[in-house]
Amino acid sequence: MLVLILSVVVALLIGGCVCVFWSARGDAPRWARGVAKVTLLGSELARSTSRSSRSHQSGDDD
Repeated sequence: MLVLILSVVVALLIGGCVCVFWSARGDAPRWARGVAKVTLLGSELARSTSRSSRSHQSGDDD
């Protein structure tokens, strides 16, 4: 069951990346641009979460 869930997550991530690429080319339909926007937003959210957790870890070392 866990393998199935992880497979679905990976498939969604790959689909999101394809939509980002397609949207960057400029000829994507509206739904693909929406998926690309959500994918980029999730990427920024994950990046900011990673940065904040790293800053908390380095602050604890001082």
